[in-house]
Amino acid sequence: MKRLLPLALVVPVLAGCGGGGSSTFSVEPAAVYSLASFVPAKPVPAGRPITVSFLIRQPNGKPLTKFKRGPGPHTGVHLIMVRDDLADIVHHHPPIRPGGKLVDSVTFPAPGPYRVVVDVYPASGPNFQLFRTLRVAGPYHPQPLPPPRTSEDIDGYHFTLSGASNLHAIEAKFVVVHVTTPSGKPAQFTPWYGALAHAIFFRRGSLDYFHTHVCSPNATGCTSILGPAKVTGTSTTPGKLTVGVLVPAPGTWRLFLQCQLSGHILTAPFTLHVT
Repeated sequence: MKRLLPLALVVPVLAGCGGGGSSTFSVEPAAVYSLASFVPAKPVPAGRPITVSFLIRQPNGKPLTKFKRGPGPHTGVHLIMVRDDLADIVHHHPPIRPGGKLVDSVTFPAPGPYRVVVDVYPASGPNFQLFRTLRVAGPYHPQPLPPPRTSEDIDGYHFTLSGASNLHAIEAKFVVVHVTTPSGKPAQFTPWYGALAHAIFFRRGSLDYFHTHVCSPNATGCTSILGPAKVTGTSTTPGKLTVGVLVPAPGTWRLFLQCQLSGHILTAPFTLHVT
């Protein structure tokens, strides 16, 4: 089950979790993981494949080499890169080489600053996130976040969102997304990295992050947890995704809903207001 627990000595608090808040509390010295040997260290070009590689250093200084495995999505490492204005996102699942090194080929769609989220599922213990900032060279023109709307057309597929008008922080809610093909038929979802759909949430400004999944009814390892709340997204019929929403703070959030359709990963973005 997915747990987001910050590993730090002073943890920013937003309603009990998350980052970017104004209050803090002190805890005893904790196990601190970190990114090591991160490449690239300089700005990279847009529109061309570049190599991203890194190690995850354990508190004892050694690389982390053992990660959760299994059929569900909460395994290995999720590598997520979002532009600061929430206009673009890249989501990969890099292979782990012997010795714990992760190497991936990434193409950034446009110039600007990107927040890199390394969401790690170690073989034992809860998952955790490590962060990095990466700059893509070229003129950066931040785009205003689109207002909330209930439908998006992506590569001919039609995504329709309902149930997003009454969302609250740290409270599990469900929204429904219907997806139809270019011919108007209910879409057939193909599992991608252990889930029928990935729901990635970033908060405007602070870039707080949360991640849930939509799985088939009998799937394991699909529940996301935040404090006392938990949520499991499901899909039981073609073309319908019941998406769990569970975010750590109020504000304006961008939901990037990703699913595999006809062999392609499509991303449908939606703006959400959370009270």
